[in-house]
Amino acid sequence: QVKLVESGGGLVQAGGSLRLSCTASGLTLRDASMGWFRQAPGKEREFVAHILASDGITHYVDSVEGRFTISADNAKNTVYLQMNSLKPEDTGVYYCAKRRSGFALSVASSYLSWGQGTQVTVSS
Repeated sequence: QVKLVESGGGLVQAGGSLRLSCTASGLTLRDASMGWFRQAPGKEREFVAHILASDGITHYVDSVEGRFTISADNAKNTVYLQMNSLKPEDTGVYYCAKRRSGFALSVASSYLSWGQGTQVTVSS
């Protein structure tokens, strides 16, 4: 059974940085495709970033390109999301998830296993 546990969220001022971690059990990360999503109050869950852990290929939503970096440490079975130059609009609960093979990487329904989420709040 796949279990994903996120950590690293918190309250930060605009322009600050946070690093989120997603530790996985029940899967071999180097064989997985992993994504980060976020959900603001009253809004749909939004794709943020994706990584193919076997070769490190990454994809980002346009709004975070150049500010966020997704990475994977296969030895630790952990995926990271380094977030720099944070903006108030980055506020939300951030989730990591494992994507089903062959499914679109930016669509939430493509992902079967989700963590419990970690809250990120960016103050202006």
